[in-house]
Amino acid sequence: MQSTHFERAIFISWYCSKRDCAFCYLSSKKCIAPDPAKDRRTKESILAEAIICKACGWEIEFISGGCDSYNNDELLSLLKCIKRIYGKKLWLNVGILNEKQLKLFRPYIEGVCGTVECITPKLRDRLCPSKPLNEIEDMFKLCDKLKLKKAITIILGLGETLNDFKLLKKFIKKNHISQITFYRLKPQKGTIFENKKPMETDYYVKWVEKTRNAFPKLKIVVGSWLTHLSEIHLLLNAGADAITKFPSIKLFNTKYAKKIEEEAKKANRKFIGTLTKLPKIKTNKLNKKTKLILTNYLKRMSSKLQ
Repeated sequence: MQSTHFERAIFISWYCSKRDCAFCYLSSKKCIAPDPAKDRRTKESILAEAIICKACGWEIEFISGGCDSYNNDELLSLLKCIKRIYGKKLWLNVGILNEKQLKLFRPYIEGVCGTVECITPKLRDRLCPSKPLNEIEDMFKLCDKLKLKKAITIILGLGETLNDFKLLKKFIKKNHISQITFYRLKPQKGTIFENKKPMETDYYVKWVEKTRNAFPKLKIVVGSWLTHLSEIHLLLNAGADAITKFPSIKLFNTKYAKKIEEEAKKANRKFIGTLTKLPKIKTNKLNKKTKLILTNYLKRMSSKLQ
């Protein structure tokens, strides 16, 4: 039986120096935080989350933060700590990195993720004006030089069509991408997409199906909404390998978490890890603050079915 699993992105900051991607909630905020340190999570909360990921059998999809949210030394220190806890090299998704940065982080990362989001040229220029695609491709060339893997993220429902798949196919081939994450657009209040209707599941499935047919060995991760979890088995059947974009700590052991595990079963997949069974975690070697945060997370996860 083929398996599947849940992947959780660990966000380390809500700051971003760009703040103009049209689909992002930050684009609706007029005030730019003057100090990126103000929008960071505490180190202890990040490490507590990594501990839970390991205990529950969740893959860490990537370590994610807005552009310029950490300096090199700060990010390096954090990556060292997370890798020590999780026991595996990590994927990094923090914007464009230069060769010096990639060399610095290389001992702790498997690869980097480029936030392509939209592959349709003119549409992408309007939606992501401060994130030129050529900058991502230049970073990927450095990854080839340093033997680091490459991943991309794509948001569907931004205005692209299935005819644009040929552009995605060309991009994946050209840049030797090994992993792709598809998300369905979640309209954010105050953005140009606020009142946009959700895309049809069939459309989502066709993108995954086309990608799998074109790239049999590519790792495909899919994200859904709480209102569309019934599409997960269809996405898995279309060729997706793993599931992401679910508030797995906040909604642990709820009807939504159970639905995801049921969807995996419906697709005849063995679900690796758990979204419903509270893990036993030893906390005696943790510092006081990390232990307190971890305990609070576990209390939240052990709450009754919603």
